[in-house]
Amino acid sequence: MKKVEAIIQPFKLEEVKEALKALGVDGMTVTEVRGHGRQKGHKEVYRGKEYTVDLLPKVKVELVVPAARADEVIKTLAGAARTGKIGDGKIFVYDVAEAIRIRNDDRGEAAL
Repeated sequence: MKKVEAIIQPFKLEEVKEALKALGVDGMTVTEVRGHGRQKGHKEVYRGKEYTVDLLPKVKVELVVPAARADEVIKTLAGAARTGKIGDGKIFVYDVAEAIRIRNDDRGEAAL
């Protein structure tokens, strides 16, 4: 099993959810986060004063998928989240040793 963790632009969330749903991926966790990469934020003016916004709003999407489907899921997720501009985000992939469904103690891929 693989855990796929993606940091994406907030306005791309619905597109990503629909693309993953079309693949048959049901479960995911979505968290609103803040951060920056190479773009280092930007400057804004509020009430005549300029200030730097260096932690930009992003969305973190986390899902665990069978290892055999990981490449397909990653490709779909990246395609749906891509704008081609700086700040599109990152995808991280981790190995998952075990998954356990709390309700009935299903283990491994059966728990997904």
